[in-house]
Amino acid sequence: MTGTDGTPPARHVVVVGGGPAAHRFVEAMASRDTSDLRVTVIAEEVHQPYDRVALSKAFVGDVDLTLGGGELWEHPAVTLRTGERAVAVDAAARTVQTTSGTVTYDELVLATGSDAARLTFPNGDRTHVYRTVDDVWGLAAEVTRLAGELGRAPRAVVVGGGLLGLEAAGGLQELGAEAAVVNGAGWLMNAQLDEGGGQALGRLIASTGIEVHCGVRPVGVLVEDDRVVALELGDGAELAADLVVAAIGIRPRDELAASAGLVTGPRGGVKISDDCSTSVPGIWAIGEVASFEGRCVGLVAPANTMAEVVADRLHGGAATFPGFDTATRLKLSGVDVASFGDAFGTTEHCLEIVYADPARGMYQKIVVTGDAKTLLGGIFVGDATPYTSLRPLLGRELGAEPGAFIAAAGGGEAPQTELPDDAILCSCNNVAVGTARAAVHGDGKTAPCHDLGKLKTCTRAGTQCGSCVPMLKKLLEGELTKAGVAVSKAMCEHVPMSRAELFEGVRALGLTSFEEILARFGTGRGCDICKPAIGSILASQHTDYVLDPGRGALQDTNDRALANMQKDGSYSVVPRIPGGEITPEKLAVIAQVAIEFGLYTKITGGQRIDLFGARLDQLPEIWAQLVEAGFESGQAYGKALRNVKSCVGSTWCRFGVQDSVAMAIQLELRYRGLRAPHKFKMGVSGCARECAEARGKDVGVIATDTGWNLYVGGNGGFQPVHGQLLAKDLDDETLIRYVDRYLMYYIRTADRLQRTARWMEDLDGGVDHVHQVVVEDSLGIGADLEAAMALHVEHYEDEWAATLKDPDRLRRFRSFVNAPTEADDSTAYVRERGQRRPATAAERAGDLGPGIESFDEPVRRPVMLAGLSIPVRTENQEG
Repeated sequence: MTGTDGTPPARHVVVVGGGPAAHRFVEAMASRDTSDLRVTVIAEEVHQPYDRVALSKAFVGDVDLTLGGGELWEHPAVTLRTGERAVAVDAAARTVQTTSGTVTYDELVLATGSDAARLTFPNGDRTHVYRTVDDVWGLAAEVTRLAGELGRAPRAVVVGGGLLGLEAAGGLQELGAEAAVVNGAGWLMNAQLDEGGGQALGRLIASTGIEVHCGVRPVGVLVEDDRVVALELGDGAELAADLVVAAIGIRPRDELAASAGLVTGPRGGVKISDDCSTSVPGIWAIGEVASFEGRCVGLVAPANTMAEVVADRLHGGAATFPGFDTATRLKLSGVDVASFGDAFGTTEHCLEIVYADPARGMYQKIVVTGDAKTLLGGIFVGDATPYTSLRPLLGRELGAEPGAFIAAAGGGEAPQTELPDDAILCSCNNVAVGTARAAVHGDGKTAPCHDLGKLKTCTRAGTQCGSCVPMLKKLLEGELTKAGVAVSKAMCEHVPMSRAELFEGVRALGLTSFEEILARFGTGRGCDICKPAIGSILASQHTDYVLDPGRGALQDTNDRALANMQKDGSYSVVPRIPGGEITPEKLAVIAQVAIEFGLYTKITGGQRIDLFGARLDQLPEIWAQLVEAGFESGQAYGKALRNVKSCVGSTWCRFGVQDSVAMAIQLELRYRGLRAPHKFKMGVSGCARECAEARGKDVGVIATDTGWNLYVGGNGGFQPVHGQLLAKDLDDETLIRYVDRYLMYYIRTADRLQRTARWMEDLDGGVDHVHQVVVEDSLGIGADLEAAMALHVEHYEDEWAATLKDPDRLRRFRSFVNAPTEADDSTAYVRERGQRRPATAAERAGDLGPGIESFDEPVRRPVMLAGLSIPVRTENQEG
């Protein structure tokens, strides 16, 4: 049979399923010769194929998860039929029966994916699942409905402590629900992590405010008055719940294949060979429905590989599926987890190099062969930085001692390793290092990719889960450097210039809004990289309120709340105390606020008083009292001056040679509220004994008999650096002038989130260059830098004082619309080193209850043991 023009008819390839595997297969087909074929995709969901890896983003905000932006479906050889379900396959007739009719095929690709496993115990039908974007939207709507109905935050319990379960719990918490996770195994992510890694992960998850219950299985959902009230556990306990979500695994959707007579795997799924063909000629299977060597795996990397194999086979190739790559990385705010290769150390005679720091929630393990040379796998919890550089080296000899890669996570630099061309850089899309290298330089037919965005587009590396992007960027910069090409300093794919270049462009044009800046210097809508950087630039150049419309959305969580969020979801309050000098009357105000709101108090390392445990809605009331007493915001939440630490100096100390307290106060009042690429701290010591540890600060001042010595670029953190001497024996006026110039030069030229120490290391000439600019005014910009600082000083306004004056600004200090006005006072507590417990609202109002004369009892805090909430008996309980 031929076409009307005498040519053979196009082969018709039908794909059943509209998920990521189907999208990747069609993409692979469309990238090859399509002159003799047409592809039809039958998708049950009404949406175009979307990114399930990023599914949790759909919990909050209007995000478009469509894979590839939808352009693929405009290809002339491709047809996408959404909202249409395949109901039967006739292998003999080569037809697919759908809810809309019959489709004839020459080749059939089954990409039907999987369904979320359901709970089968009593009232299991009253639970929700987390699998599709419609599931996520349904959960979001249910949380909103319950919040309005209950008048409080709904309590959501997720059954399943794997990747999907933790993502679901994190998304529900972000919606405003109180989240808990129940896992039958003894630790979280037990399929990817060993016990050490799982226990560390449990502590990290618990620190985010999500309750963790491991080693116990649910046996039923309790319902009262047609409403879910609790999850019943196998040990007889009941876990209060308004909403239960099942994330206990997936079940391959193989019913279509089974009814058509295809051989299925022992655990379900369609059995495939290494060419991804099934037991019936002309039918292929890819993705989660495909059973290879008796296994079905719900990960994107093997699904993409299968899709490429079938596309290659249908074009006459001989590609084979190498097996499952089970490397995984958890994407949850504040929690960094990765696992790859032989993570459990099952290889004979292998060695496990382990670093564990329970206090930091850190667990890192590298598995190598018995001679400690060849990498077999690894687990990283708390800091998965080494994963990026180690993952491509799986099965290869390491270029350094294994422990050196673990030590890198503690602050050192990872050993420099030249990756071989055949190493896999992007496992999701199976992109080899050599492919990325070739794309950087071009092959004569295609243009070289000299920026990260183009490199991602032409290789597909980093376009799925994104975990390989840092390594891809490192490879790009390395190849460009070797070729003598200037390395791009693009801030991100939306802003093709460095922060310093953008700063000067914004300043030169006098731009005042994010939209203006992006329209002039960037593209798209911005991202989590460029938005806060532009917010910082605007705050540095203009004196407007940092959270005014158009700016508030650019800030991170702490800046939006004007307070530091703590691990339990509460906030800390740090009043500014310039130089550490405070009157007894002001101390009394802080004490009264701490008593009234039941806040935990702590003297910080910078000689300030930190008040912990405030709810978001309490912050305005707390600050109203502090501002009335003369306090200002300490800016502990922002990328700004934190504090100026000082010793008592010549006023009291018999060794002091200068008044360090007066100088510290002068510096702190001058630079308060100054926004910068990163936070910065100062110290002033009244003599060479250095009691204020000034050389460990970004700006350190040490008194001498003849003036002040100025040190710059000192930092603490993972990589402590001592400040370097910039100038000595300075009078007060000269010291201030040099500090003005130094800080403003740093603000204008540093990269985003770059501390002063790293900034000076990157400058050609280091401290000598800084000396030339600041002291010698080699660039002739000294007066300009001083004028910019004078503008900041003149227009400074305390952010909390400004907030309290404006009712519209105060509206943002609500956790959510139906936020409870009272804290839960039923929690069991133990003594917190002698501090008093938080007072309830009734007690703050003077109503202590019958027979109670005082609430001056030891403070109480929740007790957690191995990630499990347990009841405890306080000294006030009987029995």
